[in-house]
Amino acid sequence: MKIKVYTRLILLLVTQCLWACSSCSKLDSEAKTDDEALLSELKIIVPLSGNAWLVDDISLNESMISDLGLKNWTKETSLIRTFVRVNATGELCLGLNAKALKGSSKVKVTIGGESKEIAIHKQEMGVIPVGCFNVSQKGYVQIDIQGISKTDSHFGEVSQLLIGGEATSAGTYFVKDDFYWGRRGPSVHLSYTVPEGVGNIRWFYNEVEVPQGNDVIGSYFMANGFGEGYFGMQVNSETERRILFSVWSSYVTDDPNNIPEDEKIKLLKKGAGVTIGEFGNEGSGGQSFRVYNWKAGNKYRFLLGAKPTNDNCTDYTAYFFAPEIGQWELIADFRRPKTSTYLTRPHSFLENFMTEMGQFSRKGTYLNQWVRNTEGKWFEIRKAKFTADATAHKDSRLDYAGGVDNGKFFLKNCGFFSDRVPFDTYFTRESEGAEPIIDFDSLP
Repeated sequence: MKIKVYTRLILLLVTQCLWACSSCSKLDSEAKTDDEALLSELKIIVPLSGNAWLVDDISLNESMISDLGLKNWTKETSLIRTFVRVNATGELCLGLNAKALKGSSKVKVTIGGESKEIAIHKQEMGVIPVGCFNVSQKGYVQIDIQGISKTDSHFGEVSQLLIGGEATSAGTYFVKDDFYWGRRGPSVHLSYTVPEGVGNIRWFYNEVEVPQGNDVIGSYFMANGFGEGYFGMQVNSETERRILFSVWSSYVTDDPNNIPEDEKIKLLKKGAGVTIGEFGNEGSGGQSFRVYNWKAGNKYRFLLGAKPTNDNCTDYTAYFFAPEIGQWELIADFRRPKTSTYLTRPHSFLENFMTEMGQFSRKGTYLNQWVRNTEGKWFEIRKAKFTADATAHKDSRLDYAGGVDNGKFFLKNCGFFSDRVPFDTYFTRESEGAEPIIDFDSLP
């Protein structure tokens, strides 16, 4: 009798185990099927090299984002942020091409306040499905990756995001190549329309005001651009800002050491506290800068002159007026050989010159532009064409804007805002009415 009871119990246990195993196998099979279905959606590859930034500690960008993607990932506090622009709403499905170095880790991915967790444990690169997120607005989508726990010193390495789903059906935009320029972000410009009847432009006057919170490190708010150089103000670090004036050599090279002696930019004079040097990489020539702690919210004035000499040279002179000082101060006076011209192509631009800062937006206001001809007559500039560089033209980055705001010209770039302004658009600002009052005879 006891043997029969035991036999029935054993049969019952075996049956339950078989049922449980069958259920587990079915669940595993369903999960595998779901993952396979998700992976089949992920047809768009987004390289982290050109599209991801460290948010919490800017200094880690150089060591953690390489040409191969995310590496040296050891801290739970490190927040890795990637941006992709979509032209549709709906589901955005996502996977990570990742591997563990040793051990395993748990990582979370967040889009729009919704987070999903995944495990990284394989030591070979492979696509790990994350899941699908709802995207309710067209434009840039922010994708955050953060480590939760790990059994080794590193969370792993991630080379790419893979995306798909309904949100990608109408097109996506991200940096596909030229990662250095893509990480810097688009440069934007105002090409000013000179009124008819001006003749030769002897002087170009402009004012720049950077709104509070827009004085981002790596920004160059270039006020007075001309055919042979540029003049404006920069944010170089947390502790240093500069007023920068540069003139290109007529000799075309990216290495200033290659410029022949008779084509080098000559310094005629410079202002107090101004440093003189050379520049390269984007053309070469003479450079001057003054370290000056200009402030967001204040308006700064820029005056640039050009005058041809009798020996086929042109002298370029830059003056800067800070409201904190209350007078015009000389930055530098340069002579450019093999050139005979007055000022041409007056323009302004805004650029970010640090790759790690391309994730942050900045804006500059450019106001009250005037040119003065060789007869001493002032002409107000009220019209400008908004343009952008190759990074914008190839749709690597679409976070750019420019035009007129509250009656004044403005430029804005970087930070992955979605309300872009099409480049090659003309804008007209309101008239300021009163020409600049400058005693040219008393300029230093």
